[in-house]
Amino acid sequence: MSTSTMLPSVDRFVWYELVTTDADAATAFYRSVIGWSARDSGLPGLALYDAQCRCRPVGGLLEVARAARDDAVRTGWIGYVAVGDVDAVAARVTQAGGAIHRAPQDIPGVGRFAVVADPQGAIFALFQATGEDPMPPVQEGTPGHVGWHELHAIDREAAFGFYAGLFGWTKAETMDMGPMGIYQLFATGGPPVGGMMKKADSVPAPFWLYYFNTEEIGPAIARVHEAGGTLINGPHHVPGERWIAQCRDPQGAIFAMVAPKP
Repeated sequence: MSTSTMLPSVDRFVWYELVTTDADAATAFYRSVIGWSARDSGLPGLALYDAQCRCRPVGGLLEVARAARDDAVRTGWIGYVAVGDVDAVAARVTQAGGAIHRAPQDIPGVGRFAVVADPQGAIFALFQATGEDPMPPVQEGTPGHVGWHELHAIDREAAFGFYAGLFGWTKAETMDMGPMGIYQLFATGGPPVGGMMKKADSVPAPFWLYYFNTEEIGPAIARVHEAGGTLINGPHHVPGERWIAQCRDPQGAIFAMVAPKP
């Protein structure tokens, strides 16, 4: 697994946001496990996560209002893909069979965004920056930043077709995972940045899974347990000489970690 240090300014993931039911608890958890610190964003209800390298924020945290904590609200991580025109791309999402969960709107002084879903229901977001790109690429493997993007879909081929048509993503290598089917790597203008696969039957709905870089997978898993999280899959040794683990935080959000050392 690898992430290019020279990715294009659009049609790539640039930001990640955690929707959670307890901002304080989630902040403490990820501070302990990933090493982030959190600070006020200046926007109502939104905090920013700073990565270990301190070069720039890696993502945000949004607490779901108590009145909205019901089955209609999904807690979890949402990835933002940079685009040149949020409104135009959002329209293309619906034309291709997807859905709009939050219509395009402005973030004063930052840009414009929309929360959407692909035709199979996996949620992601679109982001159009105001002025210069506020999310420049970082060095491959930088601790605390996202090192891999993985789509768990109902129909892998149909899902790839949707994202290829929307963003121009291209296929890279494929891996045969036996009973789990084919794992399709994809690229966004450089080396592969993620993979797509058929979701397990036990998984209720398609979703995007984001892998955060950490230095060693064993100690990272230990920190997950110590902070009240759950290991749900792994650790596994994967191609590219990397180790991965998939986890759940105490509020129920699924995330993953990737490391060069066991």
